[in-house]
This record gives sequence, structure tokens and C-alpha cells, in this order.
Amino acid sequence: MDQINYELEGLVFDIQRFSVNDGPGIRTIVFLNGCPLRCQWCSNPESQLPKTVVMFNAAECIHCGRCIGTCPNGAIGKENPAMINHDKCTGCGECTMVCPVGALILKGKRMTVAEVIEELKKDSTNYRRSGGGLTVSGGEPLVQHEFTRELLKAAHAQGWNTAIETTACASEEVIRDVLPHVDLALTDVKSTDSSKHEHFTGVPNTQILKGVKLVSEITKIMVRVPVIPGFNEKPEEIRQIAEFAKTLNRDHLMGVNLLPYHALGENKYKMLGREYQMHGVSTLTGEEIDALKAAVEETGVTCRIG
Repeated sequence: MDQINYELEGLVFDIQRFSVNDGPGIRTIVFLNGCPLRCQWCSNPESQLPKTVVMFNAAECIHCGRCIGTCPNGAIGKENPAMINHDKCTGCGECTMVCPVGALILKGKRMTVAEVIEELKKDSTNYRRSGGGLTVSGGEPLVQHEFTRELLKAAHAQGWNTAIETTACASEEVIRDVLPHVDLALTDVKSTDSSKHEHFTGVPNTQILKGVKLVSEITKIMVRVPVIPGFNEKPEEIRQIAEFAKTLNRDHLMGVNLLPYHALGENKYKMLGREYQMHGVSTLTGEEIDALKAAVEETGVTCRIG
């Protein structure tokens, strides 16, 4: 086995335990900062920048002003959306430590591979009993590809199953470096229309589709489709994604997973002083989602919802 760099540091913005929807068995999801996409419906906007960020919960604030006087960069003031000027904020966390009510929340913590593994060991019995393990998510974990690689290697050394949630928006070199250490790749394919993809996510899909194909040559893959009203909710759009899935390595393809749109992350945009561009968009009905599932299955590809 390759030597593992347990002292390598990465930027982790959350660790979620007891997940059963992001790979087989009971899993722990490690969320990493940094993403090249800016999806309008992103439910983790605090993960997009490759740095720690401070979020402001206005409902908890008692307006004591301690944070304003504490910030060494003058990044806090009532004139700023959600109190924080994120161009000035370095994510030092000084303001969160003096806030008496927890209205300021620091998202993002530097952790070594060893520290993350120690956290995961708390649930190792669940992994063994259920066939579960580690899922690395984001953001886009391939942004921190070296840390992701070492973390996956360390999980394998413990005998745990590994999975990754990725857009595959990365170079061939990065994908070939990381994916051999992944047992299951949960890959987002949002649209086969590159111009539409760029309009809604900020990047074209050319590199992404190439990356997804390469991932399918290396390991097992599930194609995940976030179904977004006004973007890709038509049966023909979903059918085109299913047709693309058919071009992947059939020995590795686990099927297409439709993920109905939800607005659970909308409040995070308020806490970051940002506009949520999908405000007011309604979720699809069960009948509409069932029709999309049928469109996938008509192509001969296995499909599940949620």
C-alpha cells in the first residue's frame, strides 16, 4: 500500500454522521471547502470558496457590537449585507469567539488526515456492520485533491468503504490520482447542453462530461441528476442525460439517481448576505418526477428517485 501522509491538512466545513443516502451502509460524510461551480440552487454556498467563511444568524443577534470592535480587518459592520464584508474577511474566527449568543458561525476548519480519521473511528463499528464508510463531499472535493486522496487512502487502510460526491470538474491527472482510491463515485450530471449548463452553474460542461467518462473507467459510478425546475425538468432533458449515461462503462454504471429540487439551503444565502436566485421556485410533484423516472427507464438505464 502507498504510504499515507497523515499530517496533510485540508479545509473541512462539516462532518455529517449516520448518513444512509450517500453510498452503501451507514456512512460519515466529510464536506470540503472549494468548488469551481456556482450552481444557482447550491445548498452549501458556504462551501464554494476555498477558505473559511463567517455566517451571520440575524435571528440570534443581540446587537452588542462586540464583533465589530474585535475584527482585525474591519470586515464587520451594520452597513454590510449580513454584517460581514466577505472581501475583507479572512475567516480568522475572532468575531465568533466574542459573540455571546452564537450569531456568528465559522464554517471551515483546517484538519489533518489523522484528525479526520480519528473522528471517523467513532462510527467504525457501524461501518463494519453495515458495509458503510467514508463519503467525501463538498463543495467539490477534487479541488483539494491531494487531501482527498490521502483521506481516501487512510479510510481504505482502516478497511472502510469509500465514496465521493463529485462533479468530475477536474483535470485527467487529478481524476487518475484520486479515483483509484474510491469504491463508488456519485457524479453530478446536470445537463448535456453546455451553454445552458454554463448559464446556470457558471461553467460549461465539456470538461465535466469528459471527467465523468473517465471516472466510469476507473470505478463504480452512479449518475446523479439534481432535477431543477426551469433548468432540466423536462423529460427530454432527463432522457438525454440517460443516453449519456449509456456511453459510460456499463460494467461500472450503477444507474441514474434523480434528486428532486429543494430549497433547504436558502436561509444560508441570507446568512452570507447573498441573493438566492431560485427563490420562489416550486418543487416538482410526485407525478412529474415519476414521468422523469420513466423517461430514464425507457432508455434501458436503471433509475431511482431521491
